[in-house]
Amino acid sequence: MDNIKNRLMKEFALSKEQVNNVVEMLDEGNTVPFIARYRKERTGGIDDIVLRDFSERLTYLRNLEDRKTDVIRLIDEQGKLTEEIKTSLEKATTLTEIEDIYRPYKPKKRTRATIAVEKGLTPLAEVIFDGSFNSDINEYASQFLNEEKGVKSIDEAFQGAMDIISEKISDEAEYRKYIRTLVFKEGYIETKGESKEPTPYEMYYDYKEEVKKIPSHRILAINRGEKEKILSVKITCDVDKIIAYLKNKTLKGNSRTDSYIEKSVEDSLKRLIYPSIEREIRGDLTDKGEVGAIDIFKANLKALLMISPIKGKTVMGFDPGFRTGCKIAILDETGKFLENTAVFATAGSKEKVKESINTLKNLCIKHDVDVISLGNGTASRESEEVLAEVIKAVKSEIGKDIYYVVVSEAGASVYSASKLATEEYPDLDVTVRGAISIGRRLQDPLAELVKIDPKSIGVGQYQHDVTPKKLDESLKGVVEDCVNNVGVDLNVATPSLLSYISGINGTIAKNIVSYREENGKFTTRKELLKVKRLGAKAFEQCAGFLRVMESNEPLDNTSVHPESYNACKKLLDILNYSKEDIKKGNLLDIDSKVKDLCEVKLAEEIGVGVPTLQDIIKEIKKPGRDPREELPKPIFKSGVVEMRDLKPGMLLMGTVRNVSDFGAFVDIGVHQDGLVHISQLSDKFVKHPLDVVKVGDIVEVSILEVDEKRKRISLSMKKS
Repeated sequence: MDNIKNRLMKEFALSKEQVNNVVEMLDEGNTVPFIARYRKERTGGIDDIVLRDFSERLTYLRNLEDRKTDVIRLIDEQGKLTEEIKTSLEKATTLTEIEDIYRPYKPKKRTRATIAVEKGLTPLAEVIFDGSFNSDINEYASQFLNEEKGVKSIDEAFQGAMDIISEKISDEAEYRKYIRTLVFKEGYIETKGESKEPTPYEMYYDYKEEVKKIPSHRILAINRGEKEKILSVKITCDVDKIIAYLKNKTLKGNSRTDSYIEKSVEDSLKRLIYPSIEREIRGDLTDKGEVGAIDIFKANLKALLMISPIKGKTVMGFDPGFRTGCKIAILDETGKFLENTAVFATAGSKEKVKESINTLKNLCIKHDVDVISLGNGTASRESEEVLAEVIKAVKSEIGKDIYYVVVSEAGASVYSASKLATEEYPDLDVTVRGAISIGRRLQDPLAELVKIDPKSIGVGQYQHDVTPKKLDESLKGVVEDCVNNVGVDLNVATPSLLSYISGINGTIAKNIVSYREENGKFTTRKELLKVKRLGAKAFEQCAGFLRVMESNEPLDNTSVHPESYNACKKLLDILNYSKEDIKKGNLLDIDSKVKDLCEVKLAEEIGVGVPTLQDIIKEIKKPGRDPREELPKPIFKSGVVEMRDLKPGMLLMGTVRNVSDFGAFVDIGVHQDGLVHISQLSDKFVKHPLDVVKVGDIVEVSILEVDEKRKRISLSMKKS
C-alpha cells in the first residue's frame, strides 16, 4: 500500500497526509461529493474532479498490485519464480509490463512452438540459441528424426527448433518493451479506403500520421471507418531497425548456428511480435481516444446540467413537428403541468397556420405565459417564424412582452417513452410528455435532464465508439457532482434526482418519496432518519445536500451540514446575530465583522477549520443559494434571423451547443449551428476548445463564411 500511496503523491502532487486522509475516507465509504464539500480540512481543499480521478486511480493501482500478487503466485506454482522475476514484477508500473513478464510462463494454446516441443526438439533449439556449439550441426539435428513424432527430415527438425526460438524471442519482456516504445515513438498509423458512395471518411482514404501525435477524435473516427469496412488500418515502422536490434541481442557470433537464429528473429517479428504489438498500440490508442472523448463528454455534460435555471416563470413547452403537428404543454412557475394541445403551425394551409397562431396566443394570455421553450428538432426553424407572430399578437392584445428560448430536445423522446415518464404522467400521451420535458428543461435543466440517460442528451463526441461501461461510470460521476453541488429541495425532488445525492441509492430515493407521500412534507433534516433503510452513515453523507425550505431551522435550507450546526450557532452568538437574521437576509456586514475578529481565531473558537468557517459564512449570507444563478441566462428571443440574412463580418450573440476537439458549435438562431474552429476561438493560441468555452456559454461571434447549399456557417470569436 505504501507504493501505491507514494505513486499517488507524485501523480497528484499531494502531501503524504492528504493522500493518507483521502484513502482512509474513501475506504470508510465516504462519497466523493461528501469528502470534497465537508472534509476540506482533511483534504486541503481538493475539489471533486481531482478527488474522482484520485479514486479511479487508487482502484486501478490496487488492481495492479492484486495482479502482481496473482502472477507471482502463478509463476511460483510452476517452480520457476526467481528473485529477479519477483523484483521485475514489483517494479512494474503498468499492466502491460506485468503481462510481458508473465508471458513466458502463461499457459499457451497449441502453437507451432508447443508442437515442436512435443516432437522433442527443445534440445536442438537450446543448442542453436546457446551459440557455443562447434561440431556438425546437421549431424546433431539428425538425432531428432522420428517418424512417429512427425520429424521426417533434418529441415523439419530445424524448422521446429526455429519455431521454439521464435516464441522464446517473442516472449522476452525486454525486447517487447523496446519494440513497443520504438513503434509508439517512430511509427505511423496508415489508412486506405474507398467507397462508391460519399462517406465521412474520405480524408482517410490515403492517410498517414505519426502514432504519437494522432488526436483522440481521429483515432475514434478511423476505428469507426474500419468497423464499417470502409477503411483498412495498419501501423508501420522501420522494421529493419527492429531486426537489427533483435539480432544484436540474440546472435552469438557462431557461424554454425547464427543463420537459424536470424531466420527465427525475422519470423518472430513478422508472425508473433509485430502483430501483437500492433494490436496493443491500437488498443492503447483506442484507450486514449476513449479518454479524450469521455473527457469532452463530461465537460459538455457538466456545462449543460449547470445551465442557469429560469425560475418563477410560466412556461409553454413547444415540441415542433410537421406531419403530426406541434405538441404544446403549459407549465406553471413550479413546473406543474396545466394544459396541453396540438397545433399545425408548420404545415398545411395558411388558414391552419393562422388558426394555430391564434390558439397559441390565447393560451399565452389565458395562463399568463412568460416564456416559450422551443425544442430545436425537426420543424424548429418554421416554428420560430410562427412564434414570432404569436409574440407580436400577445403584445398587440395585452401589451405583454413574452419571449422564446431554443433548447436542446435531445433525449426528450427517450424520456417520454420511459417507465419514469409513464409513472409521472400515466394519463398523458407520449408526445405531451416530450413537450413537458422541453418546458422543464428551461425551468430547471438539472432536475429534468437527470431523468435521461446522459448518453442520450447529445453533447458527446463519438459516444457510440467508446466502452459503454467506462462512459456510463464517468458520466454518472459528473451528474452526481452537479446534483450535489447544487443541492435539491427534499420536498419536491423526484427519485431520479434524489438517487444522485451522496449516500442515497435508488431504493432509498424511492423510500424518501414514499415517506413524503405518506406523512406529508419533511419539516426538518433530522426527519430523514425516519426513512426506511436511511441510517446514520447515509444521513451523514446526504444531509448537507438536501434542502428543507419548510423547516423552522434556517440552516436546513443551506448546505451547512448538521454536524456544523452548533459551530454555526456559536458563530452567530459571537457576531451578535440570530437565526431570524439568516431568514431575513440581515447578514450583509458579516464579512467585515469576521475580518475584525480574525478568521483563524474565530474558526478555532467555534471548533472548525477555516475552510468550513468560510463555507458556513457563504451559506448563511444567502440561504437556499443556487450556484447556477450566477451563470449567464439563456438568450431570450422574439424574432427570427434567416440564414440568407447572414453576411460575413456580421456580429451576433449565440449559445454554445456542443464542444469537440476541433472547435465549438454555436446556435446563432438560424436553425443551423455554426462552427467556431479551434483556430478562430481566440486571438491567443488555444490548446483545446474547452479551455475557452463550454456548453451553455453565451458568446459573441462574427460571421466568416456562409454556405447555404451545404448548410455550413463558419464563425469566429477573435476580437482582432
